[in-house]
This record gives sequence, C-alpha cells and structure tokens, in this order.
Amino acid sequence: MPEFQPEIRNVTFLFQLSIFSSLTLLIMAISPLCSGNDSGPVTPTTPLLSFLERLQETALETFGPVNFDPKIYVDLPLKFDLSTTEQAFDNLPRTQNGAVSVKELELFIKKYFYGAGDDLVYVEPVDFVAEPDGFLPKVKNQEARKWALEVHSLWKILSRRVSEAVKERPERHTLLFLPEPVIIPGSRFREVYYWDSYWIIRGLLVSKMYDSAKAIVINLISLVEEYGFVLNGARSYYTNRSQPPLLSSMVHELYKRTRDVCFVKRCLPALLTEFRFWNSGMHKVKIRDSRAREHTLSRYYAMWNKPRPESSTIDKESASKLSNTEKEHFYRELASSAESGWDFSTRWMRNSSDLTTLVTTSILPVDLNAFILKMELDIAFLAKVAGEEETAEHFLEASRARKKAFNSIFWNEEKGQWLDCWINNSPICSEDITRWETWHQNRNVFASNFIPLWIELLHSGHKLKKAMRSLETSGLLCAAGIASSLTNSGQQWDFPNGWAPLQHMVIEGLVKSGSEKARLMAERIAVRWLRTNYAAYKKTGLMYEKYDVENCGESGDGGEYRPQTGFGWTNGVVLALLEEFGWPYDLKLDCE
Repeated sequence: MPEFQPEIRNVTFLFQLSIFSSLTLLIMAISPLCSGNDSGPVTPTTPLLSFLERLQETALETFGPVNFDPKIYVDLPLKFDLSTTEQAFDNLPRTQNGAVSVKELELFIKKYFYGAGDDLVYVEPVDFVAEPDGFLPKVKNQEARKWALEVHSLWKILSRRVSEAVKERPERHTLLFLPEPVIIPGSRFREVYYWDSYWIIRGLLVSKMYDSAKAIVINLISLVEEYGFVLNGARSYYTNRSQPPLLSSMVHELYKRTRDVCFVKRCLPALLTEFRFWNSGMHKVKIRDSRAREHTLSRYYAMWNKPRPESSTIDKESASKLSNTEKEHFYRELASSAESGWDFSTRWMRNSSDLTTLVTTSILPVDLNAFILKMELDIAFLAKVAGEEETAEHFLEASRARKKAFNSIFWNEEKGQWLDCWINNSPICSEDITRWETWHQNRNVFASNFIPLWIELLHSGHKLKKAMRSLETSGLLCAAGIASSLTNSGQQWDFPNGWAPLQHMVIEGLVKSGSEKARLMAERIAVRWLRTNYAAYKKTGLMYEKYDVENCGESGDGGEYRPQTGFGWTNGVVLALLEEFGWPYDLKLDCE
C-alpha cells in the first residue's frame, strides 16, 4: 500500500493505516490501470483547444510566470476562423530559440481575439428587486440587514447570458451555449460551474428569485441532454468530467419553494440520465464485505489523461519529472481530483508534499456517495410528485441499499466519522468485475468525513451523537469556521482554508437532525462563518471564494491561482444561514 500522511498540521509522518477490526473488505472494480498503463476512456479534444494550449504555452514563455493565469488563454474567443488565426500565429516573428516578443504577442492577441469572457453578455435578472417582500425576517440587526441586502444585490453583478455569437459560431469559442441567463461564480470563473450552482440557487431562493434559479437548472439539464451528464463547467475543456452531483438537490429545493409539478416533470428524465452516469462504467465500484454482502458505490473518474487545457502549463510542469506512462496516469488523477471539486487536497495524495502522488481514482469518497444517496432520495420524492410511483419505489430501494453500504463501508465507530476508503491500486487488465485485495479506511480527518450529516437517513441518534463529539474534538472547528483538513500542505482544499459549501452542509445537517443540542452547535459554527465573511467584506468590499478559518476576516490562499472574489456560492451560503438563524439586535457582527 502507498505511504499516507497524518492528521496533523505542518508535520510529515507515515500515515497509519488501520483495518476496521471486524471488517475485511474485498473490492471488485473496473480499473483504469493495466500493467502500469492508463487505458481508461478519453474524451476527444477539439482543434480550437489544441491551438489555444499552444498559445497558452507561448504566452507563458513571453510574459513570464508572475501573475500568469493559463485559463485566460483558453477562454479567448476568436475574431476570425481558426485556420486564419493559426496561420497568423505560425507567421509571428520569432527569435532564434523560437520566442515571441511581448509586443508582437500582445498585438497578435488584440487583433485576433476578443477578451476572455467577452462572449458572455451582462443581463439584469428579470426577478431581481432591491428588497424582496419578506426578505430575511429573522435578521433584526440593522448592520447585518444592510450587509445581507448588499450580498443580495451581487446577483445583479454576477448575472450573464451567453452571447448569440456562441450559438452562431461555436467553433470560435470554448464557451458552450446555454439557453437561459446564468449566474457565474465570479472573477476568473466566467462560466457556469456545476456544484457552485447549488449554493447559488440556495441564495437565489432566499432572494425570492425563483425564475433565475429555474434558469440555472434548465441550463444544466441542457448539458445533460447534450453530453449525458452535467459538465464540471460550461466550457468545451470540461466535457471530460463532471463535478459533485447536486442537480437533484437543486430541483428538490426549487419544488419545496414553488410546488411547480410541471417543472419537476421537465427535470426528471435528466435526473435519471445523470444517475446512470454516476452508477455505471468507470464510476461504478462493487464491493463485497466480510459477510459476503455486495454493495455498489461510486468514485470520481475523469475521461481524460492529458494536461487540463485550462491549466496545461501548470500540469506539464508538475509532471515534468515523470515518464510518459506515469504522466498519463497523473493527468487522469488531476482531472479526477478536479471532478471531485476538491482540487487539490492531501485527501487524494499518498504523500502530502508531492502532488504527483494523487490517487483519486483509487478512493471511494464518502461525500460523493452521500450526494448519490441524496440523489436517490430526491428522485424517489420527485418521482412521487410527478406520479411515477414505480420509479419512486425503485429509488427508495436503491437508497436503502446505499444506506447499508454506508454503515458497512464508510462508518468508523471508533472515530465517530464516515471515512473515505482506499482501493489497493493493483493493475487490472479486464473490463470484467475483478476481485481486489484488502483495503483500508483513511483515518485522516477531513471536513468531508462529516458531510453524511447532511443526509438525514444516515444519522441515527447514536451516530449523530458520536459524530458531534468527534467534530467537536477533531481540530477542524476553528475561530472562523470549519477547516477542510488538518494538514497545511499549501493546497487550497487543505488547512487553514474553509469553504462555504462544507460549512453549509455540516451546519444544515446538524439542524435537520432535530436535536436542539445539534442546532446550537450548528448556530455556533454559522456565527463564526458569517462573522469572517462580514469582516472581510467590511474591510475590502468583496466576498471571497474561500477564507482562512484561523484568522477572522482573512481570505483563503494556496493552490494554483490567486484568491477569487464574487462569489456565487459564498453569497448563497451567507443568505441561507441568515435565513435559518437570523441575527439578533444585540449580537455583534464583527470578529470577536
């Protein structure tokens, strides 16, 4: 088995693997590996992307690495046909070593490209009002209300529609056409993203912007209808992977607010298609436990084994010391980590100081399977709403089976947490279901270990109490929220960064338990998170993608790009938490 890292900050030890004392699991799975070669599926690239990656590499050589963002160059729309643009690029004056001068490259980009994001057009949301009727009645503090209204107003700033030019000349754009207006996350994230959209919708529902929320779902459904799944984001370079599957959760939340049965019927076929995507092919893993019971679970697995186009220069540098065969496998792991949403974290690494030890495809993630369990429950509920009783019963049965898998595979009674499971990555050369060797739970502490709290079916009274005690003593609870992990690796999904989705799922899960003690714990965490969001906003006028949970009012850092602002899911979680808990007249909003 590989070497793993500990659940401590800034110190490296060998990871302590443990086998659940009464449980020996044998895995049967389809593997991407065969004699060390990557042989899994790969989505074809496009001529435009291949050219833009060349441009990206030249731009790095010309402009240098300081403040260089490779994503800009694969987001540039063409003014002319690709053949004309490529010929002009090939004809650029070059030095003896092949370099292009700053002046020549700047002139070329200005002449042959529109700006990154210019193929998105600002549009004011049709259902936006400055202060909706009944907006956040539990927010009594005037300072908090003023801030909430300012966060609400950010939906206007983040609202876009895809230009008709994308529909008319798709071969000139990496942006994909979407039929309805969109809400973007912000900054470099100029397009729709999958799991961001869930928390954007949660915020839009607080803002009473039901039409805008429905438009987001319709856009995502259009991707399912075109590609068979919801893409990571609405770009041609994201057609090789998805993101955490929360489409059914979006539809469920919308139905709870609007009771729109016709909308549910419109969405249901896409939800069934997405369910098949996550429960077949390379995502599907079958497990037989020590009692000879078989379970079916899912993993992240991108259909890609090359550098990610949006980060091509970064990925090539990261893989520079690997052999060609090792590079293909590493690129698959990078893209699969991106599919997880946690890009990147020691959660997926054998060695916390070496990104090339990513083994995401060899991990059964707790949170992914929690999302799919919720998908099963959502579809069962929505099918019943739509009058599809047989479908409803089928998915209820599927949810019962996955609950058994959770109890058998993920739950660790000693730690009081649900733990990711590592699959021994021996090579498998057949598409037949194959028996694996003994595997182990990853005992490191991550915020994802508590995401099953979000699924009411998973936390009985006993598990809830154990998980609450475990969370309290885990080291994840900090002065300004829940940390992603306990390891300060420099990766953005590790300590000391905290992310809005992780806060919200844990907080909402505690609230949904019905326990008054759990609700009080949830409120304490929510107050800390809201305070750090407010303090940073008061200081900068900005909402951030992530925050430093050790230091109230400080944005997060780390990873392969600078901290981003806007910010869709952060705004959504702020509004959702204020709706749930309010803010009393006399409660201080600034950091303590």
